[in-house]
Amino acid sequence: MTVKVAINGFGRIGRNIVRAIYESGRKDI
Repeated sequence: MTVKVAINGFGRIGRNIVRAIYESGRKDI
């Protein structure tokens, strides 16, 4: 839910940031 809101709020740039963070977090975990 929070991720969806962040993507909608940020927009195109937010999508890239969220994707980078998600990928980084996935690698970290």
